[in-house]
Amino acid sequence: MSANWQRAADVAQQITDSWQQPGAPGGAMIVFDAQQIHSTHCAGLADLAQQTPFSADSVVRFASITKHLFAALVTGPGRRYLQLDDTLAQHLPQLTGANGQITVGQALDMSSGLPDLRESLSLLGLSVYNATSAEDLLDFMAREDELNYPPGSEISYTNTGYRLVEEALKAKGVGFNDLLQQYICDPLDINLIAPDSWFDIVPGLVPGYWQNGENWQLSSAGLHLSASGSVTGSLNHLTRWLQSLLADSGPGAGVLQRLSAPRNLNDGRTSGYGLGLASSMLGSQTLFGHGGSHAGYKSYFLLHPELKLGVALVANREDVTTSESALRVMAALLNRELPQKGHDLTPGLYVAEHDADWLEIKGVTATWLGAGETLWRDDSHGDAVSLSSTFPMQLRHAGAAIVGEIGHAVRRFVPVQPDQASLDHLQGRWFAAEWRSELEIEGERLVMGIGPAAIRATLQSLGGDRLLATAQDGPWEKRFVIAREGESLRLLLNRSRVVRFTR
Repeated sequence: MSANWQRAADVAQQITDSWQQPGAPGGAMIVFDAQQIHSTHCAGLADLAQQTPFSADSVVRFASITKHLFAALVTGPGRRYLQLDDTLAQHLPQLTGANGQITVGQALDMSSGLPDLRESLSLLGLSVYNATSAEDLLDFMAREDELNYPPGSEISYTNTGYRLVEEALKAKGVGFNDLLQQYICDPLDINLIAPDSWFDIVPGLVPGYWQNGENWQLSSAGLHLSASGSVTGSLNHLTRWLQSLLADSGPGAGVLQRLSAPRNLNDGRTSGYGLGLASSMLGSQTLFGHGGSHAGYKSYFLLHPELKLGVALVANREDVTTSESALRVMAALLNRELPQKGHDLTPGLYVAEHDADWLEIKGVTATWLGAGETLWRDDSHGDAVSLSSTFPMQLRHAGAAIVGEIGHAVRRFVPVQPDQASLDHLQGRWFAAEWRSELEIEGERLVMGIGPAAIRATLQSLGGDRLLATAQDGPWEKRFVIAREGESLRLLLNRSRVVRFTR
């Protein structure tokens, strides 16, 4: 198979051209093989205040692309400190609950069931802007020891495992950034940095931006950064590292093989997520990559190890559809066509018959517990599927119900039957006493948080003492379910399903 570099360059140019709006942020995309860069495409501004153009040398936050860098170090030089089969409690004895029995491998392969820290905090009323420290967060995680689901029973994206494995290394005096410099940056002569917080000074870092409907806004986030998404750098330097992975040489030697090794669920099925690396299929071609999303920053890379081809992109704007963009370029490079977007599912709001899960079908997007994913037609089975190994979906109708799998776990949803009783039964003030958090439900409104910084949400009934809350958290809309369980409420987002409030 010969690579169609010109077709890939044309598609990449179309994508970056869409970012070329007056006074708007932008990004860059590079198409490459193991030996050389074949085309570079840049558009938009790196800094709206300074009006400087975005280039492949612009320094951005890689966000979750960090995960594969961290996993490369954990499974390489980090093996002298911990092993994938070790439990977290072996290295962090303060994890005395179910979270301590998670293995290092499960913490990195998205099968752990660990609640995502950021989403748990948001359900307690902390906004994306609230600043936190590593020490306080570790204490919080040690005390919040319940899991979203039994380890190994499904796949659900969470950043918490990477944070805890980083803390395990820190407990031995080993810093992520130190490993990054010694084993990746110095050998390749590239400049990647893993700061501890959003507020640390990173040389050359360009601002990130999001649209509030009228204007571009500067992004920020208070959550202490971790190995789940802390690394900063330029697209040019990221590409140099990715080329070493494709060449299987230097600091990249053996890394793709380690990170893409099959990881199995409890029932023996192989998931599509390895260690900081996700697999995807484009026809008969197997690709590996990962995306990243911080407030105001987007990133993605896709690699074809067999043919030693790659595409990578970064952007300092919230509205970039990174995974689809990378897939479009890779499809062009391989002379392939993407599947057809769409499905035969009836649009609307659905809910699990005996649980708090909810599903919305709207346009070509399926949203489950507040997280959305594009659906594509699978003509071989007649199902609607996602192309994401971190959010796998396979859905179809069974009469009026929608059945299938999400996260490799069996699901069944029926159309929502709203009732006034669900609103009536949940009225009043509710408390998460251990965390000193309060929420109040009054009519069809919810308020949680302090004074003018309180988060306000609108409520709609899902029936069966379940409410769907919709709020705004910085650049993101947040939709979570509130389910009554006796005299307590359970609040659920896709990545956190353990937060409870009582009367």
